[in-house]
Amino acid sequence: MDAPGRRSHLIPRTRDGRIATTAFLAVLLLAMPPLTHTLWNRIDPWIGGLPFLYAVLLAVYVALTAVLLWALKRGV
Repeated sequence: MDAPGRRSHLIPRTRDGRIATTAFLAVLLLAMPPLTHTLWNRIDPWIGGLPFLYAVLLAVYVALTAVLLWALKRGV
């Protein structure tokens, strides 16, 4: 059990921490089933030389990296 006055390190303490955690989890859900199996699981159309699925997953992973870099910049 936690001692009185000590908070868990798993719960974000700042507004920026809550924003970063929520944004990261929301974007991460875009890369997980069932969305990848129902919405993104197509080959056509090709986007920038990549099949649709790979282009969408690339965009999602870039967004995840952007959230992490934003959190690093804010010192979360």
